Amino acid sequence: MATLQESYIQTTTKREALKQVLAWFDQFQQTPVPHQVWLQCQLALIEGFTNALRHAHEGLPAETPIQIKVVLSPQAIDIQIWDQGPGFDLETVLKRKMATTTSESEGGRGLKIMRTVADVLTYQRTSDHRNCLHIQKRY
Repeated sequence: MATLQESYIQTTTKREALKQVLAWFDQFQQTPVPHQVWLQCQLALIEGFTNALRHAHEGLPAETPIQIKVVLSPQAIDIQIWDQGPGFDLETVLKRKMATTTSESEGGRGLKIMRTVADVLTYQRTSDHRNCLHIQKRY
């Protein structure tokens, strides 16, 4: 699959970093990606990054990096978010969230949103002891 654009950003584990991530992601708005798809991917990115901050990096130093890579091809946007938390079984948690989380729930909607947006959604431990959330949206 040909790459039209690729970009990488690394942030710290601080809530203020979300503004930096969103400003960085704006560069993909000027591409051949349909605007609705870009908005959906932006929402999935917000949810994935926020989950890394709140859950994966809970209790870790603020300097702990979160890395994000976006690759744009003629057919899809691929978003990868690497965290350094303990990890979890995505499918098991998704099944539970899909069964128990409603639109009125206080939290827990992020994974459901990402599942709805993504054509591919995985979360795997990497050989360098990090976790990679992969979100792919075709258009």
